Amino acid sequence: MRIAGAPISWGVCEVPGWGHQMSPDRVLGEMRDAGLLATEFGPDGFLPADPGERSALLKSYGLGAVGGFVPVVLHDPGVDPFPDVERALAGFGDAGTLVLAAATGLHGYDERPALTEDAWRTLLANLDRITEYAAGLGVLATLHPHVGTVVEGPQEVDRVLAGSRVPLCLDTGHLLIGGTDPLDLARTAGDRVAHVHLKDVDAGLARRVRAGELTYTEAVRNGIYRPLGDGDVDVPGIVGALTTAGYTGWYVMEQDTILGAEPAPGAGPAGDVLRSVAFMEAV
Repeated sequence: MRIAGAPISWGVCEVPGWGHQMSPDRVLGEMRDAGLLATEFGPDGFLPADPGERSALLKSYGLGAVGGFVPVVLHDPGVDPFPDVERALAGFGDAGTLVLAAATGLHGYDERPALTEDAWRTLLANLDRITEYAAGLGVLATLHPHVGTVVEGPQEVDRVLAGSRVPLCLDTGHLLIGGTDPLDLARTAGDRVAHVHLKDVDAGLARRVRAGELTYTEAVRNGIYRPLGDGDVDVPGIVGALTTAGYTGWYVMEQDTILGAEPAPGAGPAGDVLRSVAFMEAV
């Protein structure tokens, strides 16, 4: 298994005002010390934009580059997503996976619009165009169903699977929070899964998000994400189903968190990451 990390597990996020942002040196050093093999890029500005500089920095910590999360408005006929996608892919270098999110155009992930039929046609067409364009550059494009985007719940996931050719990034946490059983999806659509984000989730808090009792941001602050093995996601079952389907890609461990301040040396998110690594080694 190829196990990677992501800066969001250290509270590094693209959402304005998300929380304290730790430095790349500390985050990459703690990734290395946890035994991770590679990382996703994190938000713009976290790692050097130049692919050569970024690769050299990651190699100095013994890490490779997996790819990057790129939220883009894909459903608005008046918005061309290609300039943002082209700009992102120009900086990918030797990283091979584009993780798209169907952004709402709003800040954060606490509210989202319902799409018209025209908007759905635009979204699905853009997904296929981007998938083809990325493949021409040697990059695998995937769509990440994500809380607070226009592809969040099970009906929206099903519509993407039926109406486009884009592979999926199976994020075990966002799917569960949005109402999709990630194990069922891995079993029924494993051949469409090309990238995986592994999260564990407190299902009780997830139900409160779906019911509108908590915003997504409030739920993250309240600890909706748990170290792998401590929540309600059947991680071993999902890994087994994907293995049966022939999945050989990355498993990116993510435990989204919000920090109020810089953790003391030896404290902070690294302890939860180490617990998740140990769990995956057992799996």
